[in-house]
Amino acid sequence: MGLKGFVEGGIASIVAGCSTHPLDLIKVRMQLQGENAHVHAAPAQLGAQIPVSGPPRRVGPVAVGMRIIQQDGAAALFSGVSATVLRQTLYSTTRMGLYDIMKTKWTDPETGTMRLWKKIGAGLIAGGIGAAVGNPADMAMVRMQADGRLPALQRRNYKSVVDAISQMAKNEGVGSLWRGSSLTVNRAMLVTASQLASYDQFKEIILEKGVMEDGLGTHVTASFAAGFVASVVTNPVDVIKTRVMNMKVEPGKAPPYAGATDCALQTIRTEGVMALYKGFIPTISRQGPFTIVLFVTLEQVRRLLKDF
Repeated sequence: MGLKGFVEGGIASIVAGCSTHPLDLIKVRMQLQGENAHVHAAPAQLGAQIPVSGPPRRVGPVAVGMRIIQQDGAAALFSGVSATVLRQTLYSTTRMGLYDIMKTKWTDPETGTMRLWKKIGAGLIAGGIGAAVGNPADMAMVRMQADGRLPALQRRNYKSVVDAISQMAKNEGVGSLWRGSSLTVNRAMLVTASQLASYDQFKEIILEKGVMEDGLGTHVTASFAAGFVASVVTNPVDVIKTRVMNMKVEPGKAPPYAGATDCALQTIRTEGVMALYKGFIPTISRQGPFTIVLFVTLEQVRRLLKDF
């Protein structure tokens, strides 16, 4: 039962991750908007004034997507997709499998239900462990997605997810693969708790109230609601995580951010509190379809593998 949950969750996560990758890429690009001005001006005492052009402020998701296509071609929308596959294989397979195990253990055998606080607890635990396992792939994915917004001379030009991870380990140390891991873990705990717990809760309510039968309509409705909840809860952490992971650390120079807290404070001070919700439209635009594809695929995979 346990291994099967990992397989089912892994398949569904890879399908969902690949199908919504362009939306995730646009979200990352939007979250980095407005960063250049204060990040590169901050270490003035080190002589690190670097003029970097960035996208204009308040550029929407459609404009960002069109710019990517115009500058780099339609295929650029799938930049870093190999890292997405690896990330989903490591992170989501782990979190989905662990959540399934805890759900089985903690479900009341008499009622066949699981209390909401237990669902949230299972999501927090599963998400945290999954994020720790998948952080190197997450680092590679963020950098590969963000590379196209940099001037040609400053691009990292990773050839693949393996090349990205090996270059980071070689040039910045193995520890760099877990840079921002505290943010990744915190975000993953929030995502998994809000996403999986919300889906199960909404699905139970729909079935108990007799609104719909246990079918595609129920799965789509519950998964979209879960995606919205997850987006609202996690967007601020996601913005900070993206910026910390994407920062360039040059030998002999202080990093642009001292850590997650410093990044959050710099972002709020220079761009305002609502900067923490940059990229929210593409986040919900991606999180909604991602969650729908994830759970609809998961339900179908479960049916296919129910006899195994």
